[in-house]
Amino acid sequence: MDRNRGILIAGNWKMNHGARATSDFAAAAKSGWGSLSDRARKALAVTAGPGKLDALVFPPFLSLETARREFTGIPVAVGAQNVHFEEKGAFTGEISGAMLKEIGVGTTLVGHSERRQYFGETDASAKKRAESHLNQGFTVVLCYGETRAEREASRTEAVLERQLRDGLPAEWNERLVLAYEPVWAIGTGLTATPEQAEDAHAFSRAFLVKKYGADNAAKTKILYGGSVTPENVRGLLAKPNVDGGLVGGASLKAESFLALVEGAGSFL
Repeated sequence: MDRNRGILIAGNWKMNHGARATSDFAAAAKSGWGSLSDRARKALAVTAGPGKLDALVFPPFLSLETARREFTGIPVAVGAQNVHFEEKGAFTGEISGAMLKEIGVGTTLVGHSERRQYFGETDASAKKRAESHLNQGFTVVLCYGETRAEREASRTEAVLERQLRDGLPAEWNERLVLAYEPVWAIGTGLTATPEQAEDAHAFSRAFLVKKYGADNAAKTKILYGGSVTPENVRGLLAKPNVDGGLVGGASLKAESFLALVEGAGSFL
């Protein structure tokens, strides 16, 4: 299988793991790192391009500095779950990209379904954030996906097309990563079948071809995000357009996070 895009396993911790739990996670991850196969560790050591495996977690804001410090020695990157589009200003309660750069955070999560559902994120505001963060030099994981009602009404492709049309940055950027997250499969125990995931990813990549051109579309990672576990990750990654996972619950324990990394490493 062609893996020129590499694979990314990204753990979204949501509102879990304060500083102490983050330290415990990092200690357990370091302790278990030696159990990874040579194949997985070799893929993690590749700097770029084909055969590259990346591991990433998105802790809460108060745990970012702890994660950056405690993950020293193992290749687990740290990203932020939500960041303002302005670089500074009178935005009470918000965090800027400059603040994140100061502590060594280089990735942002944009447009997650929970930000859309509970905090008013829209396709337009997600696009504004994504463009701002890319311009500031961040890697951006941009989320999109349909609800259960939309899928049951056979509107999946219409919804994805709208979200991509209105939410994607105007210009392609090599640091842009997409994350297809069927909302009906987040925290419900339901998971899209590998075939359903592949259908949505293939549709998304075809849209990228129209917007950014075939060469750029072929370089863009599309993650699957909907109840990814160590048990189903291999089946999902076996599909040609699934380039990794945006993982919720299974990323909260070091053992299962490492199992996800091991599963991904078997494809590289």
